[in-house]
Amino acid sequence: MKSNIIVINGHPDPQSFCAALSDAYIEGASASKAQVRSIDVSKITVNPNLQFGYRKRTELEEDLVESQKLIQWADHLVFVYPTWWGVMPAILKGFIDRVFLPGFAYQYRKNSSMVEKLLTGKSAHLIVTLDTPSWYNKLVYKNAGHHVMKRNILKFCGVSPVRVTDLGPIRGSSDKLRAQWLVKVNQLGSKLA
Repeated sequence: MKSNIIVINGHPDPQSFCAALSDAYIEGASASKAQVRSIDVSKITVNPNLQFGYRKRTELEEDLVESQKLIQWADHLVFVYPTWWGVMPAILKGFIDRVFLPGFAYQYRKNSSMVEKLLTGKSAHLIVTLDTPSWYNKLVYKNAGHHVMKRNILKFCGVSPVRVTDLGPIRGSSDKLRAQWLVKVNQLGSKLA
């Protein structure tokens, strides 16, 4: 049972199907008595560009400071986003670049290339929409975008386990199929909470 859940909608369009999926997950988890908060990257004020890399600190906007507080509060992180060009949208990547910073998500050890994982004890679920069939994404593209989020970002910071649910292909999907996906995601929320 996960009591504190943060749902992060990583789609830049506030009227996207990912927004509806996020709402369905929140509804399911909330009905199960979990404490649920959300971040919609399309509605926050943020410069997604880590302008100076790690050479010089870029001050965090108020929405990013609040995002860090919510991530710290959460036991479970849910990311809902589409796969575009094999990975997440630029706005979600920029959000991660700006929020998952050294000192917050990880910390380099002194005189070492190894890191201290600062988000241990948290789990995650990636709910990812695709325009290609899941089997094609797995066999041809080797789930590249999933590996980036799962291994290179979340597990690097200590978040584990990380589950993935693919939904697609979205393009050309019927209203009936989309309704089934909304029910599925609602149930995922209610089962985890």
